[in-house]
Amino acid sequence: MTEELSRTSALAGRHRALGSGLEDWNGMGTAWTYDTDPNDEHDAVRERAGMFDMSPLKKVFVRGSDAMAVLDHLTTRDMSRIKPGQAAYLSVLTEDGTMADDAIVSNNGSNEWMIVHGSGDTMTLLEASASGRDVTVEFTDDLHDISVQGPEALNILNANCSIDLTDMAYFHHAEAELFGHPCRISRTGYSGERGYEVFAAAAHAVDIWDKLAEADVMPCSFTALDKVRIEAGLLFYGYDMTTDNTPWEVGLGFTISRSKGDFRGKAALMAAEATPRVRNVGLDIDHSDMVEGGETLSLDGVEIGVVNSPAYSHRLGKSLALAHIGPGIAEGTVLDLKSDGIDTKATVIAMPVYDPQKTKTHA
Repeated sequence: MTEELSRTSALAGRHRALGSGLEDWNGMGTAWTYDTDPNDEHDAVRERAGMFDMSPLKKVFVRGSDAMAVLDHLTTRDMSRIKPGQAAYLSVLTEDGTMADDAIVSNNGSNEWMIVHGSGDTMTLLEASASGRDVTVEFTDDLHDISVQGPEALNILNANCSIDLTDMAYFHHAEAELFGHPCRISRTGYSGERGYEVFAAAAHAVDIWDKLAEADVMPCSFTALDKVRIEAGLLFYGYDMTTDNTPWEVGLGFTISRSKGDFRGKAALMAAEATPRVRNVGLDIDHSDMVEGGETLSLDGVEIGVVNSPAYSHRLGKSLALAHIGPGIAEGTVLDLKSDGIDTKATVIAMPVYDPQKTKTHA
């Protein structure tokens, strides 16, 4: 499998040493499992600090006098409101107003922006938006992304950082040195905890990873990542949203800057707001383990939805999932959940189920 991958993390050797088979995600070998128990990794993120190699995310620099205008056309956020040192989570749309991808855009200052995205069509659409404009678009796999998440992340990073991260606000970022290596540190993550993403060149990523491990930051697999992000109600492109869904349907209406000018898919997006076909919800499933995903959901014998992202939380003692159901079905509704191997009940619940007021990420 790995021979066919088009992208390689500088941390691949570290992942193999921890027991990973380097399964494919987004064209890069990714640590879906380690020899360690993912429940222990889950505990590390919630109780101290864990780290994930998020380098399979694609990093793209957009530079030039038209960079802001290009990103304004590509994305749903008003770029003029993202000042140097700030970032924003946003949607990238098709011409039909549906989700082509989700991404984080950072303003690095001096007409340089960075967009970090997953497995959707962001790059193709970005190049289309950039056509004929005074802008350069540079994809780079040299830049690695080590995500350090958990209640001790701040203290561990601060003890080894050239700048004080204490007052760095959520979705802000700055250049720094970590363990003596140049990097950009962003107060972002995918865990529901206070955390930071460390963007560093391949030449520095391995030593940063090793030094963090020496500081008792636990390497964590994508299996553990699924657990923490589902508890926190965070979406994964390709599972919880696809080109079949508008932002309204998957709870991403907050990424839409209604008053900004034109952007790709805007007219179709606004026309679709009043007629959502599905709603993204959480489920508390009557089951002693994680379900597989893809199970059908029914109400009074009528099929009304599907399970997209399942996880078992040993910390909450719950089998959880993110699912799409009909838009008129209220929280507290009990649904029938079925597949070839399971026939049980699932209750529609509010998400996030972990830290619903988001006091940890926003502290």
